[in-house]
Amino acid sequence: MLAAALKKLGKKDVAIEAVAPVMRSAPLGPSLRRYANGAALVRTKRGPPELLALLKRTERKFGRRAGGRRWGSRVLDLDIVLWDGGAFAGPGLTIPHPAFRTREFVLRPARAIAPGWKDPLTGLTIRQLHARLTRPVPLPRAAAWWGP
Repeated sequence: MLAAALKKLGKKDVAIEAVAPVMRSAPLGPSLRRYANGAALVRTKRGPPELLALLKRTERKFGRRAGGRRWGSRVLDLDIVLWDGGAFAGPGLTIPHPAFRTREFVLRPARAIAPGWKDPLTGLTIRQLHARLTRPVPLPRAAAWWGP
């Protein structure tokens, strides 16, 4: 599904520069199915609102229904996470994606194709954001108890 969607976008003046390996992830919210997640680095002359409109049309062509339950099962979900213009805010679109820093299923594929890309808000690279999200956190030390 992801490869077919990228192929379709490639026919709409969106040059696919790099594609990350696909990873499986658990759903967010009420969906019961697992998802395939990926990332692609694309080049286009379209601005963010115009690109988002193309992505939404592509989702519908692949069977996504409008007005579905938030975080419910869906056939395809295409997002703009980052772009080379830095930050962007407009109706229905905020770049960088507000939650991408907390989602391993976004950061891991993005790290595979653009590890040095910087988050315009934090200045951290994708590699740094992923490391912060996935680093092991030590368990707190148990207080010593010597008994009565």
